[in-house]
Amino acid sequence: MSPAPFDFSASVHARRRALKRAGDRFLDRAAAEGLADRLSAVTRGFARGLWLDDSPPPPELAPFARDWVRARFDAREMLPVEGGFDLALSLYSLQTINDLPGALVQIRRALKPDGLFVAALLGGGTLGELRDSFAHAEIATRGGVSPRVSPFADVRDLGGLLQRAGFALPVADVERLTVRYGDFFALARDLRAHGFTNV
Repeated sequence: MSPAPFDFSASVHARRRALKRAGDRFLDRAAAEGLADRLSAVTRGFARGLWLDDSPPPPELAPFARDWVRARFDAREMLPVEGGFDLALSLYSLQTINDLPGALVQIRRALKPDGLFVAALLGGGTLGELRDSFAHAEIATRGGVSPRVSPFADVRDLGGLLQRAGFALPVADVERLTVRYGDFFALARDLRAHGFTNV
């Protein structure tokens, strides 16, 4: 059995450290606005919402459910909730889950049969330039490559995972956001501010 790519305690530590930092979490805001935009097209209302995080839902998303329950996957990647939710939302909380198909099945089971799940994850092209730079530098200096950037799922794979988990009418789309940096240290600062350091 191969080792799990993500370390739960490192992920929790990175997130807690990020919340204490005064950095600009522009990706969180952009993703919350994107989810809100998609939800605004839904004509029905939601009574019980499941927010897949331990912090409160952002102001852009809070109005979409009357009552919110906050829950996060634990170290065993179990979701500690019962079913009966109309809506489930995730803002990067699935990014470092080792068993993503299993997590999606748990989310589907937490929803009512007609419940809606909407999530934001960093996609397959994320940090491509950084990944390439590390690979070229390591090949030149060490003769091999080590995984320095966390793996990201491709949008087609995510659509397939939603289907496998039993979601009806799954949709996976891409929203691109290009950010340019003058140096590596500015990029590292932003990654720390978001809790996206290598875990």
